[in-house]
Amino acid sequence: MSRLLPDLAPWRSSRDFRLLFFQGVVTFFASAMAMIALPLQIKELTDSPLAVGVMGAVELVPLVVFGLYGGALADALDRRRVILLTEAGLGVLAVVLLVNALLPDPLLWPLYVVAAGVSALAGLQRPALDSMMARIVPHEQQTAAAALNSLRYQIGAISGPALAGLVVAYAGYGAAYGVTAVGFVVSVGLCTRLSPAPPAGGTERPALRGIAEGARYAWSRPVLLGTYAVDLAAMFFAFPNTLFPFLADELDAVWALGLMYSAGAIGGLAIGLTSGWTSRVRRHGLLVIFGAGVWGVAIAAAGWFSQIGVVLVCLAVAGAGDMLSGLGRATIWNQTIPEELRGRLAGIEVLSYSVGPQLGQVRAGTVAGWTGTRSAFWSGGLMCVAAVAMLTAMLPKLVTYDADTDEDALRRREAKRAAQEPAPAEH
Repeated sequence: MSRLLPDLAPWRSSRDFRLLFFQGVVTFFASAMAMIALPLQIKELTDSPLAVGVMGAVELVPLVVFGLYGGALADALDRRRVILLTEAGLGVLAVVLLVNALLPDPLLWPLYVVAAGVSALAGLQRPALDSMMARIVPHEQQTAAAALNSLRYQIGAISGPALAGLVVAYAGYGAAYGVTAVGFVVSVGLCTRLSPAPPAGGTERPALRGIAEGARYAWSRPVLLGTYAVDLAAMFFAFPNTLFPFLADELDAVWALGLMYSAGAIGGLAIGLTSGWTSRVRRHGLLVIFGAGVWGVAIAAAGWFSQIGVVLVCLAVAGAGDMLSGLGRATIWNQTIPEELRGRLAGIEVLSYSVGPQLGQVRAGTVAGWTGTRSAFWSGGLMCVAAVAMLTAMLPKLVTYDADTDEDALRRREAKRAAQEPAPAEH
């Protein structure tokens, strides 16, 4: 059992990891309130599915643009300061939602403005948060840190929306936004206790040139390209969440719709709770490929079977596969990317795991309109497996990646050890 239980080494070795862990828990639950309340309020004000769908389009462009710029920002400024200021900005936007909800006649346009603002601030913040892990956690504990972070997310993904739904249903939108605002106040307080995280190359102005430099570095590293490409392929071909309501109708199981949305998180949670063995994995590229393959096969099976219990199990297995692939990706990123480029590459990673699901939902909806809901599931899953197999053949360095022998991993390990060694005393 000790080999299966989560590895708590990052928790014990890093005070900043513990602070960010608690900060993430608080932020997720605070954000869950707004994530549930915002689309529901738009639906109540407009009674239009299109008006609710527009929120996704409003969020996508700021996330892409500011995600890339946030990567350059994380490499040019103190990452602690970036996290603190963006977290405070998110708190201000929560107050705007609260004030609007308390009006006698709440307005619609502030909801879209806040949605775009939240997406922009999240894009600015995420690279700084992600790149902090490589700095505050020892090199050999990166997989364990990724597992603990994912475990925190999976627990929140299961319980957060459920709690938010109860608050909205019984206390209203104002209460939900109030909880969001209070949560961000607590989160900002935790962020103020983080250690300073100045840029590795000294303070400089973030610029488009810096973003291009990060893109060139990623392009020159087949292992990194493989992690991005596999994730994009898996999400584009096999992310059918938008079809869950239609699948529930076809299976005469509307009662199971909520379980469909949470099944993937339950599968990921199962991996997180038994993730101790992942700390001993060295071939993280194989973990990426295997996890993505499991995801594709499980999504295909979910569209093939007609028994709701089997479908839910398939979706849980898909979530477990996605969790394994995510652990492999995060470990490779944090073990190989130089500190001075970590923020910019984190900005590219934001695109990798945000654009894919958005485009995947468009693909799933289009195919379902042509051929039906269930065929959109199984055809997408099979295309995901085929795409992963093709990428495996095209990028052999991802397959052969070994944390103990890869040149970039060894170089990053030595650089981190050198940075942690005390300077020699002057006589």
